[in-house]
Amino acid sequence: MAVKKMQKRLFGTNGVRGVVGKDLTPELVVAIGQSLGTMRKGRIAVGRDTRTSGEMFVKAIKSGLLATGCDVVDCGVLPTPALQYIVKGQFDGGAMITASHNPPEYNGVKIIEPDGTEMGDEETIKLEELIFDRSFSTEPWDKTGTEIQSPERIEQYIKAITDHFPGKIGTGMIVVADPGSGPACLTTPRILTELGCKVITINGIMDGTFPGRLPEPSAEGLKNCAALVTSSGAVFGVAHDGDADRAVFIDERGKFVEENQQFALIAQHICHNKRGVVVTPVSTGQVVETVVKQENCSIEYTPVGSIYVARTMRLLLEQRKPVVFGGEGNGGLIFPDHQFCRDGGMTAAMMVSLLKSTGKKLSELIDGLPRRVIIKDKIATKEGDKILELIKTVYPREMLDETDGVKIYKDSSWALIRASGTEPIIRIIVDSDTRENASEFFEEIKKHINPILEK
Repeated sequence: MAVKKMQKRLFGTNGVRGVVGKDLTPELVVAIGQSLGTMRKGRIAVGRDTRTSGEMFVKAIKSGLLATGCDVVDCGVLPTPALQYIVKGQFDGGAMITASHNPPEYNGVKIIEPDGTEMGDEETIKLEELIFDRSFSTEPWDKTGTEIQSPERIEQYIKAITDHFPGKIGTGMIVVADPGSGPACLTTPRILTELGCKVITINGIMDGTFPGRLPEPSAEGLKNCAALVTSSGAVFGVAHDGDADRAVFIDERGKFVEENQQFALIAQHICHNKRGVVVTPVSTGQVVETVVKQENCSIEYTPVGSIYVARTMRLLLEQRKPVVFGGEGNGGLIFPDHQFCRDGGMTAAMMVSLLKSTGKKLSELIDGLPRRVIIKDKIATKEGDKILELIKTVYPREMLDETDGVKIYKDSSWALIRASGTEPIIRIIVDSDTRENASEFFEEIKKHINPILEK
């Protein structure tokens, strides 16, 4: 059974985020540090991405932690999965200053547990209570914490990934890396080079204004990366979001690889060699389930968010069920043999291994996957709850899944309607076997909910 989703007041699916100086202030981040230090007193590792406000907020979180008597190890600028790997088994917790894929005026905080996973809902709600009630503890002047700088710890993360792929498996491959001016500038080109690849880097200078492209690695934003892939003869291009817990790919033709196809391809590769469970949210494309079952593995669905995927993976393993892979259909993939969090650097390395083992081009592998069509939309409305209740009455004969929102299974298609927990919007995803069926189902749903939207 998947980990259940709980309603939080401040933290979203992946930490707390907001516009700097408006939604996210130094005062709030100090309070988050004091609350974390109250709950996880001991040694805390902190890090940040390249955002211009990062230095300010990392000092704020350290101030809060030190006030509670925690000892702080500042790991500097690094990807979120690098900090998670460092925390795992070595620290009493961690805090990452990042807004991931959000624009440069945003920043945020992700809280990391001692096992390297992001803090789950139940503990996060306790953390929020401390913040709102200001009931955190502080130590007297002679018992405050100490701080050390330890940026060299990033090497532990790089080595952990490259050790999974011995033998220079990328020898002869040209690869384009696009860290997007984020912390992956320090890791992904190094990882790929250690694997034997010849690496060409674009947007490889760390810059919190993100001059080359925005932190979200979209097909539109990666046009320069795609052009470099085709002109250089690279086997693929890999690009990251703002904290490098996700990776997306450009094939050798310069074509953006849709993230659900990427997930399916790597799941197929892993499940071909191992038998077990793949864990993913209800929002992930049907192509993933199809290939997983073709390889005689099973799939477990969770609420939307990497926290729920990672914690469900761990829960299943505690129940002695073999978990081989997990992730989301957005380029955020989790490799349990490595760690229980989304890891863009590990995903880049796995793609090198996949191409080496198959001897095929990335485009050939993608073209060999089952064909599915996905339509996504988001609609601004404050009537999310009413819309979800309506949908359940409109489709009484269809199979409904209420793991997160309402998922409707209809013939060869499904649709997911979710109300955002942080914004007044609803999200609609339709997944079908043909463009015609997908469009027809999407318009049918819109027709049902339009009367509520028009009020």
